[in-house]
Amino acid sequence: MKPNPAVWFEIYVQNLDRAKKFYESVFQGKLERLNSPGIEMWAFPMEMKRIGRRRRAGQDAGSSLRRQQHLVYFGCEDGSVEEGRVTKSGGRIHKNKFSIGQYGFISLVIDTEGNMFGLHSMK
Repeated sequence: MKPNPAVWFEIYVQNLDRAKKFYESVFQGKLERLNSPGIEMWAFPMEMKRIGRRRRAGQDAGSSLRRQQHLVYFGCEDGSVEEGRVTKSGGRIHKNKFSIGQYGFISLVIDTEGNMFGLHSMK
């Protein structure tokens, strides 16, 4: 495992405009819209070599699908390797590895306690 493996997180919101205004106000900075296919995403300023925080529309806070409101992504060399270990370790795959455009690839998995987390890699 990489040192400090958590490299990406999501905060689900019910009202994107309201949440964007809140975070920009609290942190005194503008969120940047990310160019990702099929997903509206806004992020705090970041360097791609040091993936940071992002926010995504399309998944409501407290939705019936998920109880947690934050999703942590763990950085991987190739997320399909770790994804392949999830079920063998007693977890489940929620969504197999898929592209998020120029920002790489992610998988959504569920641990043995029912917590969803993500795997992020550039290949």
